[in-house]
Amino acid sequence: MNGFARVLLRSILSAASAASLLSVQVSRAQSAPAISSPSPAYREVTDELGRIVRVPQPIQRIVSLAPSLTETVYALGLQDHLVGDTEYCDYPPDAQKKPKVGGAINPSLEQIAALHPDIVLVTSLNRFETLQALETIGISSYATDPHNVDEIITSSKRLADVLGAPEAGTSVAEGMQRHLADLQRRIGPAPAKRVLFVVWHQPLISVGKRTFIADALRLAGAVSIVESEQDWPKVSLEEVARLQPDFLVFADSHSEATPSTVETLATLPGWSILEAVSKRRYAVISDAVNRPAPRIVAAIEELARQLHPEAFREKPENKEKTEKENPPPNPPLAAHYSSSLDGVQHRMAFPGGCACAR
Repeated sequence: MNGFARVLLRSILSAASAASLLSVQVSRAQSAPAISSPSPAYREVTDELGRIVRVPQPIQRIVSLAPSLTETVYALGLQDHLVGDTEYCDYPPDAQKKPKVGGAINPSLEQIAALHPDIVLVTSLNRFETLQALETIGISSYATDPHNVDEIITSSKRLADVLGAPEAGTSVAEGMQRHLADLQRRIGPAPAKRVLFVVWHQPLISVGKRTFIADALRLAGAVSIVESEQDWPKVSLEEVARLQPDFLVFADSHSEATPSTVETLATLPGWSILEAVSKRRYAVISDAVNRPAPRIVAAIEELARQLHPEAFREKPENKEKTEKENPPPNPPLAAHYSSSLDGVQHRMAFPGGCACAR
């Protein structure tokens, strides 16, 4: 083979080798997974209205459309992720500093969208049209709907899991259960006080037996004289006079537009025929009782202390022993959930705000 032939052969072999290598590279490229920009991750959950909701992961930006949900977000330690709430979200005080999106019934969709939330938290208080509108503009919403105190505990824990803080949810739920169990040990043997929970006085409105407020009364060692199936039934003063409750229970609304003291009640037409009024047997507690959130435990304890003070008096012979065995003593439940309850003023709540405070 002459020199030219050798050079030509080398060229052919080199070209064949290069073609073979290129073929392998193309084959590998075709079999390798395509590289693309990451897309948002989602998780499907079922909310308390039975809706299947796609929730972005992780959740970084939250908008709350109910005071109870705002309180729960704070109780879970997720307040830094709360980018907006309603005009009625007033607890804790820091919640008042968050950007407002209007009221619970008619929030501004434009303001909600401008906050770019990953999720909007709603309750049965909010209109279904609001949920539909949020879905239309591509914003996920999650609804809670507890009807008793046990469901409030479960709901708080479930919400924590949805928001990516299951440990916080477990801690809050266990704390609520522990404190309620302690209350039951204290007041369990005492006969329940018969009470009328006053939501509004003209017309007189109370709470139905299936509401979480009625359940809170029960856990505080009370039973409502109202047996209505309606959530917020109107009650006649004549019927209340016939039943003669042991106590009237009010939620403190801190409203300057309402009578500033329960003493005013005795001057209203017809109310003086109630023994609880003539003998000034009132119990005024925090408006936390109106909100299905962890702080309701503080309101339950507060009511129990007023209805059953003997259950919270420590016998002299046991006081010194207790102090030695458990220094320092644990703060009361109300202080655990809200230091602002230490100086709750005893003022009448007309209205109690049950329907709009959720």
